[in-house]
Amino acid sequence: MEQPPPTYQVKGAEIRELRKQAGLSTAELAEKALISRRYLNHLENGYRTRMRPGPYQRLRTALGLPADSSQLLRIPPQDPPEKR
Repeated sequence: MEQPPPTYQVKGAEIRELRKQAGLSTAELAEKALISRRYLNHLENGYRTRMRPGPYQRLRTALGLPADSSQLLRIPPQDPPEKR
């Protein structure tokens, strides 16, 4: 069985954009995701970029994203840059 990563690296600007599209305030989304408003604010502003699996899953669900969505994640490039 595959273990989830210890933390997820997230895109704060994407969290903010989806929150606004949903018509939610930071307080409303934080309450739905069971995280603090300050933590959500830090994520959106880039002060924090990593989330543990539980809060990440609750935030994703609160934003209405499917379980297999990687829309909030910073995904590293698949191919390393070529050396010259």
